[in-house]
Amino acid sequence: MIARRALLAAPALLLAAPARALALPEVSAQGAFLVGDGASGVSLVLDGRALRVSPSGRFCLAFHRDHGPEARLTLRRDGRSETRTIRVQPRPWTIQRIDGLPPAMVTPDAEALARIRAEAARIAEIRRQDRAAEGFAEPLAWPCEGRVSGVFGSQRILNGEPRAPHLGIDIAVPTGTPVKAALAGRVVLAADLYFNGLTVILDHGHGVTTTYSHLSAFRAAEGAEVARGEVVALSGATGRVTGPHLDFRIHWFERAADPLPLLPRS
Repeated sequence: MIARRALLAAPALLLAAPARALALPEVSAQGAFLVGDGASGVSLVLDGRALRVSPSGRFCLAFHRDHGPEARLTLRRDGRSETRTIRVQPRPWTIQRIDGLPPAMVTPDAEALARIRAEAARIAEIRRQDRAAEGFAEPLAWPCEGRVSGVFGSQRILNGEPRAPHLGIDIAVPTGTPVKAALAGRVVLAADLYFNGLTVILDHGHGVTTTYSHLSAFRAAEGAEVARGEVVALSGATGRVTGPHLDFRIHWFERAADPLPLLPRS
């Protein structure tokens, strides 16, 4: 499993002699989300993408489900530059077959496809935001308690048709279960989406968002600032589902990461 604080536990890479050493992992994995510290005054670039570093030295990054075998992180400070290669290990992915879905939820018509594309464009714009907030650096909390009925990365076979992999975890809970913010953040979406049904997205800063889908009701409006553990919605069975549950996801910009290794063990 990939620990949330893996960046802090790895061997240190020193560009100068700061009070705190910047630690980097030598090995990570597909779907990992990592939070680091000790980068105050350091410029970080991951595979050509500049990372936001907070004044306190915090930063984060993630590797998507199908990330290649390595990533390159370049560090610059006071005119000096150093690059570290991070090995990204592949993970085995399960196959999950779901039958009994309405045909329109597997093969949408032209009108539904236009709606789906518009919703995807709106969400993509939300996930491009890079606020200076630091809610992302908190430990991730369970949005609700229940059996994990669907895992990150699984290949979905819907009504016998191969579809996109699942990029979150499903938590089986009855309709009306309170859904809590996994991190402190801002509500940037509270809308009814074609596939995801009633959905809330929270922005936690540095490109990190969490998504809560298939809800039955909203308890926080767009633009609201919410605390970690604050109720933002009620679970439900809206959108493409076969029963009530919460689909919970975490993204770093467009990259979906696996929430399960980040959540506390019971």
